[in-house]
Amino acid sequence: MTIKVCIAGATGWVGKPLSKAVFQAEDLRLVGAVARTTQGQALGEIIGEPGLNLTIRGSVEQALQAPADVFVDFTRADAVKANVLAAIRGGAHVVIGSSGLADGDFAEIHQAALEQKVGVIAAGNFAISAVLLQSFACQAAKYLRHWEIIDYASDAKVDAPSGTARELAYRLSEVSQPEVTIPIDATLGPKESRGATLNASQVHSLRLPSYMISVEVLFGAPDERLTIRHDSGSGADPYIQGALLAIRKVGQYSGLVRGLDRIMD
Repeated sequence: MTIKVCIAGATGWVGKPLSKAVFQAEDLRLVGAVARTTQGQALGEIIGEPGLNLTIRGSVEQALQAPADVFVDFTRADAVKANVLAAIRGGAHVVIGSSGLADGDFAEIHQAALEQKVGVIAAGNFAISAVLLQSFACQAAKYLRHWEIIDYASDAKVDAPSGTARELAYRLSEVSQPEVTIPIDATLGPKESRGATLNASQVHSLRLPSYMISVEVLFGAPDERLTIRHDSGSGADPYIQGALLAIRKVGQYSGLVRGLDRIMD
C-alpha cells in the first residue's frame, strides 16, 4: 500500500532532502508540502525533481486539503505544536522532527492522538548515531549515579535545550534520577550557572557560531569518568533514513511514541 505523505518545512535543511527521498520511494507518495517562505512555488523545481508536480502551501490546513496518511513536521520550535495538532485533527498520523516541545506539549499531543486514534512518533534526533548515544547513556545510568548533559548548537538556534538533549534527559529519567551532592538551591552564587533542571538532569545549552547540533552526557564516579557524545555534521543525510522509517511505521501506533529506538527492530 502506498503511504501518502505531507511534509511541513519541505524546503528546509532536513525537509528538502526528505521531500526528495519521499518522492523517489516506491512505497511513498508526496501529496502535500508546507513552507511559508516559498508558498505558491513548485516544490519539484526547488528540490531538483522536475517530475514532481506539487505546489507548496503556506499552512498545514491548506496542504492537508489533499488527504495525507502521514504528516511530517520539520519546521520551527514556535510552529511545531500548532502544526501537529492541526494534522491530528485532520486525521493524519504524525512524525515530529522539530524541536522545542516540552513534556506538557507531548502530553497534550498524546491525548489528542489517542482521541483521534492516530499515531505520533517524535524523535529528538533521527540519526542512528544519536539513537545509539541515547541507548549507551541509559545503560550507563544504571551503574553511574552522577551525570549532567551539555547541549551544543549554533547561535542561530532559538530553542534551548535542543530536542536531542530534551529527549536524552527524558529517557535517562526513565532509568533513574541522578544524584546531586550539593542541591542546586544550595549553590553559592548564581544558581543559573548550574544549568537548567530537566527531568531531574542538569542541562547546559551552548549557542555559538560555527557549532552544529551536538549533545554530550558526562558521568562521574569516584576516581573515574565517562563521556558519551554525539556530533552532527553539516548535512542532513543522517536524518533521512530514520525519518523514512518513522513515516513507514507510524501508522502502526495509536498515541505518542517518543524515541526512534522504540520503533526499530
